[in-house]
Amino acid sequence: MTDAERREALDAIAREVAVCTGCRLHEGRTRAVPGEGSADTEVVFVGEGPGFNEDRQGRPFVGRAGDLLVRLLGTLGWRREDVFITNVVKCRPPDNRDPEPDEIVACAPFLRRQLAILDPALVVTLGRHSMGRFMPGARIGQVHGTYRPADPALGAADALVYAMYHPAAALRSAEVERQSYEDAAGIPAALLAARERRAGRDADAPGAPAAIEMARAADPAGAAPQPAESESRRPEPAVGSLPPSEPVAPAPHVVNPPLAASPAVSADPPPVPAVSPSVSPAGPADPSAQLTLFGGSSQTP
Repeated sequence: MTDAERREALDAIAREVAVCTGCRLHEGRTRAVPGEGSADTEVVFVGEGPGFNEDRQGRPFVGRAGDLLVRLLGTLGWRREDVFITNVVKCRPPDNRDPEPDEIVACAPFLRRQLAILDPALVVTLGRHSMGRFMPGARIGQVHGTYRPADPALGAADALVYAMYHPAAALRSAEVERQSYEDAAGIPAALLAARERRAGRDADAPGAPAAIEMARAADPAGAAPQPAESESRRPEPAVGSLPPSEPVAPAPHVVNPPLAASPAVSADPPPVPAVSPSVSPAGPADPSAQLTLFGGSSQTP
């Protein structure tokens, strides 16, 4: 599928979302929020649901939580235009309450189709309701900053899922904000692991060795991603139930200088804490090391 074909397919879903009456949330919406971003990105961010500003503008993450998300992306050298951003529900829950399970189920086909079109290598969940869709039974306080294989039935056929706190939660807690910057620093290592995993599973296909070299070349710091899975092509473990041989992996952290604060956010971003001795760093201590996204709008030719 070409970039233009993916964009048209995503636009078609957006038109469906705009007139959807599949659950009670449509009754109070101003505008539906299908999602936006690059149609050929490797990384999709999935939040929980639109808030006040998103409901008015029809765009995801445009309030204070969106400002923080942009700053988190900036620490990686990425812009929001380089990724795709959406939510598990496409209409604002009343008074910003949590989405109900039946509302998430009603919106699930839209998210599943979006992921199938985008075919991301990495899905980053933002918040416990998004995490619960991809990591059922997990507790966000225990799994944030870690990744595991995505269930292909949810739309992403061959991806890893990386859990993070919702930016809105980080705005309410200095400790969660600190952990969010630390977790964001682990996204490049998770993406490299996802690239290696996909390349390993396609090792018999023409051009697969070149894909592995591209994944390594895209990391200027010389990051050492986790090794690809064995060529035995053993069955995909169920999400939330990995066998002992495949524990949930904490993503190594790449330390980058934080982006200057947005005018809409008064506080400077906290410094990224030192890497814990129990976590292997993703590469040499180079504070300027950043990972280029394949397909993002800021991709270097």
